[in-house]
Amino acid sequence: MSSPRDTPAMQQYNRFKKRHPGCVLLFRIGDFYEMFDDDAVAVSKAIGLTLTQRTEGVPMAGVPFHQLETYLRKLIAAGFRVAVAEQLIEASQAKGVVPRAVTRVLTPGTLVDETLIDPEAPGALAAIAFTQPGDASTAAFAVVEVSTGEFVIGERAADELKDELARRGVRELLYCDSGEGAPPPRVARVLDSLRLHGTPRPAWTFRPGEALDALREHYGVATLAGFGLADDDPALAPAGAILRYLRETQTIADEDARAAGNIRLARASLKHLRPPRREDAARHCVIDAVSLRSLEIERTIRGDERGAGSLLSIFLGSGRAGVCRTAMGRRMVRDYLCRPLRDADAIKARQDTVAALVDDRMLAERLGTLLDGIQDTPRIAARLAMARVTPRDLVGLARSLDRAAGLRDLTAGLPAFARLHAALNAAAEVLVPLATSLLASCVDDPPPHLREGGLVRDGVDPALDEARLLQRDAGTWLAQYQQSLIQKYTLPSLKVGYHRVFGYHIELPAAQARSAPPELTRTQTLRNAERFTTPELRDFERKVTTAEARALERERELFAELCARAHEHLDPIARFGVAVAELDALLAFADKAVQRGWTRPAIVEEPVLHIHGGRHPVLDESLGSSFVPNDAELGDHAGKSEPRLALITGPNMAGKSTYIRQTALLVLLAHAGSFIPADRATLGVVDRIFTRLGADDALHAGQSTFMVEMIETANILNHASPHSLVVLDEVGRGTSTLDGLSLAWAIVEHLAGGPRTLFATHYHELTDLEERLPGRVKNLHVAVREWPAGGEHAEIVFLHRILPGRTDKSYGLHVARLAGMPASVVARGREVLASLAVHHAPTASAIPPKPAPPDGQFSLFTEYVPHPAVEALREIKLDALTPLQAFDELRRLQRRATEGS
Repeated sequence: MSSPRDTPAMQQYNRFKKRHPGCVLLFRIGDFYEMFDDDAVAVSKAIGLTLTQRTEGVPMAGVPFHQLETYLRKLIAAGFRVAVAEQLIEASQAKGVVPRAVTRVLTPGTLVDETLIDPEAPGALAAIAFTQPGDASTAAFAVVEVSTGEFVIGERAADELKDELARRGVRELLYCDSGEGAPPPRVARVLDSLRLHGTPRPAWTFRPGEALDALREHYGVATLAGFGLADDDPALAPAGAILRYLRETQTIADEDARAAGNIRLARASLKHLRPPRREDAARHCVIDAVSLRSLEIERTIRGDERGAGSLLSIFLGSGRAGVCRTAMGRRMVRDYLCRPLRDADAIKARQDTVAALVDDRMLAERLGTLLDGIQDTPRIAARLAMARVTPRDLVGLARSLDRAAGLRDLTAGLPAFARLHAALNAAAEVLVPLATSLLASCVDDPPPHLREGGLVRDGVDPALDEARLLQRDAGTWLAQYQQSLIQKYTLPSLKVGYHRVFGYHIELPAAQARSAPPELTRTQTLRNAERFTTPELRDFERKVTTAEARALERERELFAELCARAHEHLDPIARFGVAVAELDALLAFADKAVQRGWTRPAIVEEPVLHIHGGRHPVLDESLGSSFVPNDAELGDHAGKSEPRLALITGPNMAGKSTYIRQTALLVLLAHAGSFIPADRATLGVVDRIFTRLGADDALHAGQSTFMVEMIETANILNHASPHSLVVLDEVGRGTSTLDGLSLAWAIVEHLAGGPRTLFATHYHELTDLEERLPGRVKNLHVAVREWPAGGEHAEIVFLHRILPGRTDKSYGLHVARLAGMPASVVARGREVLASLAVHHAPTASAIPPKPAPPDGQFSLFTEYVPHPAVEALREIKLDALTPLQAFDELRRLQRRATEGS
């Protein structure tokens, strides 16, 4: 008796597993997709499937075939890579083992199917290669958005790599396999920081020569110079590695599938991938992963999903003014917000387009009408290239492309749309005829799949029409044929009929059967009649019995032809999709500006930040007119001199954090090309936006809340330039009062006169720095009213207004009472506070002045005798600390900060 592991089906299963190592294999058996051995055990634990056993103890688990997409989403979300092995024919038609083939390999970074991918977010795949050993090296990277064909390469400092991957929405990271069974430490830190799925790849795929060969072969060129790339570009190594990975996983080449003549698999390709493009890092304002999270650009800190509360959310959704109409437009807005521009001319060009749509509302309305209903053409094009397209995809693509001419005509002659008009004009020339032909061939209401046909219109193909006619009108043909035989042979009792066992036949009574013509062939003798057939009737029977199968097969062939026709225009389809996405994003900016009364900020080169009547873009949306606007002025402009660093003091809940976040978001929106919620604004170009907001820890990495705060602050001090924007909220609060105050003091001294900085704090002693550093630091405070004034039990009213000057009270006990703290605790707190205020009041005057350089002038970027606390911060090496090292670093940092105070 053979073992269950030796059956032909299990041999097939094991062959597929060997070809796709590292993948969970879903093996189609009848109405289920089965998993065996370790796959079954791992999946049952991860997503809660029931684990069973075959004979001889083979673990197995299965999912119903009609719920495949549901379980694929669960498996991908759990971090699995999945290979799907399908039956290529019905089991009833198979002779021996059912032929199967792996038809799909799905990984977190290679999803293209509409049911598996988020339409509003990227799902990119990245590969990285470090150019040198050590943490100070440069990292070359390649990022591919498989679902749209976008292919970008570049280089970044190793400690900036994770920020680049976060901005690009990477979901899976390829790295060179070190052979140690675990990712190298540098890679592991990136994976852990961004919670990415990592996939090791053979080292040879990252070799420059192998990578160059892969790229040349794929694009059919002898050199990459035509793409603006040198053959020795370091970023080609990860680009070639990523391309080989995609060819392995997305263009299935199973000999089983080819032997079975599977047309769909043979057509799969990566032709939609555009040539790799090196992007200039200086073109964009840099926002690191920490700031993306703390500013709540994509999602709120408390939630993992994009929803109400994030900056992106005010441009998403449906049925509201100021939101995007298309899926690619929503992704473009996300890209604008996560990777804002740095070049002033590029920002102004976007603003010009937004202004044109703000000023001409009829133009905006007509543009919105054309954009409504345009489907996700870049992702449909990807599914088209990879043979995953559905009938509804094809018709949706055709209807979308049909609007290219309307968009071209609408933007003609408008200077603000000149670049987009040129792209639409080039696309419309080839895409409109394609759309016309596709729509002429396909029905208006296409089916979701081709299992039962129904896509191609009647009258398009004679062979398909004949098969359909036989299906629908077999009775009519038989009646006509019977009448023709009666008239031809003068046999009035002749009948043409059908028997479920013997099929179609001609029946004559026994008396007339004796004079039957020789063209009729006798097939059966009955008691009172004879049955005959003819070549015509046999041919008709063959056609009728196979009509459904022939109609379906012919429709599949026609569908393949239509797809091939569209496949020839993948490049203009991609360009059309990009143009539509930009139009949709800019229209959303314009609609939001009109809806909420946003204004155009002036963009200048000087390091200035002047905002008058600024409002938080998200809270302005939810609170409306009840939100209190505020001004922000940093830097010199138009003859007005303002310090570049503002210290903001005030009670808890009064609005300090909202104010500094609001300012950062307004700067970000302006650099994205949008108008902003403010009465007026003049903003100097910002190269980076840094934030240190909120309290967080990284216990999995052995880092306390205070250590995380120090690491993030060290990153700011090490990388901020005079053109940066820095937002700091209560830095130093995670340690003792004196340690925290000394650190905060030193940090303010270090930043004063450098980047534009907003520093919110409860250390009121810091306000003395306005006098110590005149012209470089200024004080702001949040207005509060007490009633009755100064009373022990006074009620406080937060006015949410930011005004010049300092405050010396934080009203923490008042806030505690508002929060429902027991009265006895609040009362005791007042007693302790009074005692501390009398006996332990800190004296800022005791703090020594910061040493000046020999020329007597303070400078952020010249050598001087440093404050020990700042030097401790600067010595922290980002992402290079083990838990034990982190603990030692924290102790050393605290000692030096105390000594420096």
